[in-house]
Amino acid sequence: MIDMGRPLLLLHGALGSKDQFVKLQAMLSASRKVYTLDFEGHGGAKPIRDFSIDHFGENVRSFCDRENLETVDIFGFSMGGYVGLYLALHHPSRVGKIITLGTKFDWNSNFASQEIQKLNPYKIKEKVPAFAKGLSILHGDENWENVVLKTAKMMEELGSNPSLTKNDFRRIQNPTLICLGELDSMSTVEESKDVADWLQNGSFKLIENLKHPIESAPVEKLVQLIESYF
Repeated sequence: MIDMGRPLLLLHGALGSKDQFVKLQAMLSASRKVYTLDFEGHGGAKPIRDFSIDHFGENVRSFCDRENLETVDIFGFSMGGYVGLYLALHHPSRVGKIITLGTKFDWNSNFASQEIQKLNPYKIKEKVPAFAKGLSILHGDENWENVVLKTAKMMEELGSNPSLTKNDFRRIQNPTLICLGELDSMSTVEESKDVADWLQNGSFKLIENLKHPIESAPVEKLVQLIESYF
């Protein structure tokens, strides 16, 4: 039997779902077992509670238990990277290496307020109907507005009480590559480099000509990035 190494788990971002990883998962599966999941309330996963990083961490642990995955490497896009590091802090034995891409680390009330202003379902339908249609495809006609509102509430709470602090990052030992697209406006080079420095085994990589949306990232480039680090 061929040893395919440690399994890899792909974690989606806020307002996203595992369906965004279909092509990436297929291309990575040639060399290892690759898994995806929907955080509760996203995609095909039932809405249970208010959104929180802790609840999403529970989702990952429950998924790994069901799939008999003792330890996984994690590629986390945006919020998925934040969840991956949260897991590494609280359950380090369940996580191997981590890659984050486009993850916001410096949560504060000013940034949260700016993001929340963009998360009004009625304004989204009126001003960016194509985005509303995309969210409807990911989460369903009856659920996408709920996803937007719960995400806004979660961001508000993160702004006042971040799930990860500077001291938390310093406690994380798992090898971690912090990646940021050169054209990504969700996070900054400064905060990404700070986190990479605070982590006991962290490093930083700036990716040229890459914006924030995962759909804008060339899949071949992501495959090369992930396979070279893991």
